[in-house]
Amino acid sequence: MRSPLELADARPGPAFAVTLDGREIEALPGQTVAAALWAAGVTSWRTTRAEGRPRGVFCGIGVCFDCLVTVNDRPNRRACLVPLRPGDAIRTQEGTGHDD
Repeated sequence: MRSPLELADARPGPAFAVTLDGREIEALPGQTVAAALWAAGVTSWRTTRAEGRPRGVFCGIGVCFDCLVTVNDRPNRRACLVPLRPGDAIRTQEGTGHDD
């Protein structure tokens, strides 16, 4: 089976490192936080406020807010919309993302 990059004949720039909760993962130029996390095998990076249920990408277009994550100490960023830059620090988010 061919990868999506091969099928599209895509040639992205060189990969760069970002971190998720201190763990280094690889990202490609133009990838959103959600795309890089999915590519790294991470499908959940937030828990709900009331019951602590896992969440990740649901709609993928910034409407549902299920994919909220903390990026560079800024909570409540929609992972499906935020493009990554080299060295970005991503943290999983619990509840509102603010220290209570």
